[in-house]
Amino acid sequence: MTDLVTLAELGGPLAAIGGAAYARHACPAAYWSTVGLPFSVARLLASYSSTMDACGLTVPPARWRALAVRATTRREIRPVPPRRGIIRPTTTGLRMHLRLAPGQEPADVAASAERLRHAWGVHAVHVRDIKPGVVELRLVGFDVLRKVRMPRRLDSGPLRVPVALREDATAFVRDYRAVPHGLVLGATLSGKSMYLRNLLTGLAAQPVVLVGIDCKRGVELAPFAPRLSALATDPDKAAELLPALVKEMEDRYDLIKARQGIAPGTPEELITSDIWGLPEDERPAPIVLFIDEVAELFLVATRKEEERRDEMVTQLIRLAQLGRAAGIYLEVCGQRFGAELGKGATMLRAQLTGRVCHRVNDEASAKMALGDIAPEAVLAACAIAPELPGLAVVGDTSGGWSRIRTPYLSLADAAATCRATAHLAPDVPALDAFRPYVPPLQVEASGPVATARPVTE
Repeated sequence: MTDLVTLAELGGPLAAIGGAAYARHACPAAYWSTVGLPFSVARLLASYSSTMDACGLTVPPARWRALAVRATTRREIRPVPPRRGIIRPTTTGLRMHLRLAPGQEPADVAASAERLRHAWGVHAVHVRDIKPGVVELRLVGFDVLRKVRMPRRLDSGPLRVPVALREDATAFVRDYRAVPHGLVLGATLSGKSMYLRNLLTGLAAQPVVLVGIDCKRGVELAPFAPRLSALATDPDKAAELLPALVKEMEDRYDLIKARQGIAPGTPEELITSDIWGLPEDERPAPIVLFIDEVAELFLVATRKEEERRDEMVTQLIRLAQLGRAAGIYLEVCGQRFGAELGKGATMLRAQLTGRVCHRVNDEASAKMALGDIAPEAVLAACAIAPELPGLAVVGDTSGGWSRIRTPYLSLADAAATCRATAHLAPDVPALDAFRPYVPPLQVEASGPVATARPVTE
């Protein structure tokens, strides 16, 4: 009888422990909010000073403070940790500001991020420079990239698209005004198409001209045809579309130049060197060119195709070098992008500031995307597992990089978004000849359909 009572008493705690273990695996966000957050806060408060001392982030106290301690007490004078700000819980972790002691720099705290992660029992610790002398510690309670949930508050705007989730639980925003051109690399089934799908549907809700070049007979971009202003599905069509874009760019430069015929006394706000300084009623709509599988534009088999390739590469390089001021932006996608593609490939890649590298088949492909801007990110790109499609390493020419993952978006939902926003496509007469054909939407009959009886002789 006593054994039965003991088992009954232990049943409740064992069930609670088992439920917590299941929730930690199945619902990490719920587990963090109910169990992980209180334990991590308690551990942080209890071990803050000792952890900072063990990580080498403490400094000797100020002289006046040491004198005050000696005069009032006989305690040992201990090193002082960075001053801690208020702990702010979030749905994915914690945030906390640290005021650095004299002689410290943000790199000192970043070097100890792995130690802080183990000491406070969280999934990751990220350090961000706020202002001189102050850094932000962003503690992430669980792996937010395993099941992507975008933040509720997204920083969107003109030509700004929240397209993925960073590993520090913040949104990765593709900002074409800040990073005009981008390169997206990835092997088959790495999630490259999902990234492109999220990006294109995000831009579809804005008054932006969307142009596509998909030399795989349009299988990737054809579902978005209602929202595209132009689409080329083979190299021959692309060879006709690119000169039209270059001509449009030149016309926009003529418009800017006409505005620069400045009369004496013209206000400074009316002087501009790009389309964004033009009055809103005169400003042409920005153009975003998506190129899927760029290698198909470079590969040739005959001398005639080689001449066509050289012309297209030259036009792409011109668009990459001069297109930003005219409001023309490039998003180039492919599996590889190296010098082996042919003349002009390396020069074009150098103009693509933003880099996104999904899982690749070899280290050389990762170096093509990240080796010239963030060499340490190459190993992170090579470590992406095949069972995590959509996971990528993003970097830019500033040298910074981080891991991101795009949320799942079905092709049907993306195509429906493009159909619903087709009326937002700006009118560009120069691209009318390349507008894709959109078949009428078939409506299913609500009841049985009567069929005519066959005519007999």
